[in-house]
Amino acid sequence: MREKETTLYLGPQHPGITGNMMIKLKIAGDTIVRAETHVGYLHRGFEKLMEERLWLQSFPIVCRICVPEPDPNEENFARAVEEIEGREVPERAKYIRVMVLEMSRMASLLLWFGGQNGSAGLYTMPQWSVGDRDYILDLFEELTGGRVYHMYIWPGGVRRDLPEGFLDRLARFLDYMEERLQDYDRLMFENSIFQKRAQGVGFIDKDKAIEWGVVGPVLRGCGFARDVRKDEPYEVYDKLEFDIPTAEGGDIWARALVRRQEFAQSIRILRQVIDKIPSGPVYNKIPNPLKWKLPKGEAYVKSEAARGEFGYYVVSDGSDKARRVHVKGPAYVHGVTLLENMLVGANLADVSFIMNSLGTCPPEIER
Repeated sequence: MREKETTLYLGPQHPGITGNMMIKLKIAGDTIVRAETHVGYLHRGFEKLMEERLWLQSFPIVCRICVPEPDPNEENFARAVEEIEGREVPERAKYIRVMVLEMSRMASLLLWFGGQNGSAGLYTMPQWSVGDRDYILDLFEELTGGRVYHMYIWPGGVRRDLPEGFLDRLARFLDYMEERLQDYDRLMFENSIFQKRAQGVGFIDKDKAIEWGVVGPVLRGCGFARDVRKDEPYEVYDKLEFDIPTAEGGDIWARALVRRQEFAQSIRILRQVIDKIPSGPVYNKIPNPLKWKLPKGEAYVKSEAARGEFGYYVVSDGSDKARRVHVKGPAYVHGVTLLENMLVGANLADVSFIMNSLGTCPPEIER
């Protein structure tokens, strides 16, 4: 006798759901038969908003496209504007940008540690990792004046230079996190329950990963060493030494291993920034923002966010506003195409666990 099929709505209030997403599930018993992603209507329409505002007025907007990791949006938009205008960025500003991007990556990964483990019922980890993330937010607050949204990277460089003693405080945080990661390993990676929940679950075939356009840790968890920082270096990543972690398996366990090693690589990058950052200006001043017009042109730039390849396509028609802005991120593929296919045949208890392993920002889909 065929089991009765039931429709179940998971989220957005569910603690295992990423942001304001909701998933409409059709289940037979506790097995998923069909999944449909609904991304909600919290943050949306960013691209059109930016086409109605002056160039500099768009910077408070772009960071909202991904709340857990806003800084790649600022850096991409700034770099696209600089490419259209031909504006140079001081060397010190480039090092500071890399510092901000890697701090943002670490903050995003710490939030991921908490979400991934919390969705499996391991609630000690989110208490630890979210608490440790606050130390990074303290540094961001000192540097930019804001804990979550920073509006710090903009065309021509960065908004202000580093506060006195900032690099020393950053170095002390890195020392703390290197020791703290050993606790994370014991709690998470040496935990037999987490291993059983993660190994063989949320599997992605290598061929499908390429076909669907999977990027970031999800792709590297399938064994592909792809990273924009290495493949097409930007800022000063070509002057820094770091590795691209990969893992075989294509499951949640492999993606977790990749993210754990990427956190260590971010620490390695930041230590080099502290040692190598030159003196000098941090800003090549733009004209009066109220009268600033870019020449006609277009640019597409991309970077490696914590969730994967992230790009901005910007078109200027020679006016004081963007003619077209298009944001390309991993969330649409990971949170819609990939998730809806992966959940079919999965157990109901693994839905949030699988979704958190993909790293999705719903506003990035609704952009």
